Amino acid sequence: MTGEKVKFSAIIVQGLGTLAISLLMSLTGFVYAWPSYTAANFMSNDTVLSAPMSQTEMSLLGSLTNIGALIVTPFCGYVLNKIGRKYAAMLFGIPFVIAWTVISFTTHVPLVLASVGFAGAGAAGQVVSAVYISEICQDSIRGALASTVASCYFIGLLVSYVLGGYLSYHQVVKTHLIISILYILMLALLKESPVFLVQKGKLEDAAKSIAFYRRVDANSKVVETEIKKIKLLLDPRIERLLQEKDINAVETLLDNKGTDEEMKTESQWKFLAKSSSSKRALLSCLVVMSTTILMGAIVLQVYAEPLFKEALPSMESNLCSILLASDFLVGSLICALMLDRLGRKALLTSSSIASGICALLLGTQLWFHWAPVWCTVVLIYSYCFVYNLGAAVVPFVLPAEVFLPEVRGLCNSLVLGVAWTMNFITLIIFNPLVTYLGLGPLFCVFAVVCFIGALYSHLCVPETKGLSADAIQLLFLKRK
Repeated sequence: MTGEKVKFSAIIVQGLGTLAISLLMSLTGFVYAWPSYTAANFMSNDTVLSAPMSQTEMSLLGSLTNIGALIVTPFCGYVLNKIGRKYAAMLFGIPFVIAWTVISFTTHVPLVLASVGFAGAGAAGQVVSAVYISEICQDSIRGALASTVASCYFIGLLVSYVLGGYLSYHQVVKTHLIISILYILMLALLKESPVFLVQKGKLEDAAKSIAFYRRVDANSKVVETEIKKIKLLLDPRIERLLQEKDINAVETLLDNKGTDEEMKTESQWKFLAKSSSSKRALLSCLVVMSTTILMGAIVLQVYAEPLFKEALPSMESNLCSILLASDFLVGSLICALMLDRLGRKALLTSSSIASGICALLLGTQLWFHWAPVWCTVVLIYSYCFVYNLGAAVVPFVLPAEVFLPEVRGLCNSLVLGVAWTMNFITLIIFNPLVTYLGLGPLFCVFAVVCFIGALYSHLCVPETKGLSADAIQLLFLKRK
């Protein structure tokens, strides 16, 4: 509900917990940034590898992470509900530890490629991060904290670019490995999600978890009320009650002794098939995620150095990449501050429009060279900044908050599965399209996608700012 009071100590605990969980996205950022500053060495005759990489192998290095993530993502919902949010989050840190360990000991090209692909299994844990954060945060600060997932990804890009510019190849790999281990250790300090604990009938542990994150006594009225809310959201009859707006029935439901048993017998797929609000929310999230990825920013993240070399050869490429990651990060942080003020819909729509304008100007500049060469770099930075004011962040916030707990893991897995698919397609076809079309025309295509995304956001995406999960369902139930 809106206007919810949050204790300062609770903001600190929920914020630190969110940062620990979101560190998984920094590990993903490491893997995505790494090909950018290693490309020149890997393809040269003086490479640190056993043999130079071919153009095809370099394309695979930049895109295999998406394949690993795509393969594992469908299982994330099952893992979430089987072992819980906390242990699932820790589990998804292990592929990064294994990948960087293997890379630190091998120079064999196929093993390096396989390790990057295996790291994608860890990147799939973004589903877990989003669900975990949404279930430990209070509604009034949920947007800002959930957006940390995106911000930490850009922090990962920035840190990796900086390391790549100032450390040796092996020092970079070992640093990535150490941070991957640190992530798992930090999660050990957190409490499990209260939603998962209620699902499993562990009400006493759920009360302790709520008390930990809200900074209240486990026997307080706040905890009791929150557990009742979670039970209501987990009940398979909630959508019918919301449609009928039957307050008396809701009160009866909260005290219904048989509810816990019903929750355990309802499968996620069956619940999704019966839930109109969940299906409409899923469609919106899928469209938003697909269009924002096809806006083209992902190619700037993975191929930053080669792009800057072509756009502005006189500028040091690693410095360009560092500034680019900083640009991404600042935009996402501003978005985080504005999400719970301006709302998701407004930021997504306005950011998509601004991204379209910048992409169109950038495309025509690369195509026709109508301005001095420094304008190309200004337009690249402008495009990335406005993209991160909403279009880069909102698609990852929406799935974390628009679904009922019963299908939250499943639907987040489906949305992220589409995200990894679109990432892979975009990256694998990028180099061939640049060869045949050129950078200019390609960014003009990205601009068209930006405007299509803005139109869909304005017409079809409901505003979820500060709303609880049951209130959000009503928004989708009203849509036709």
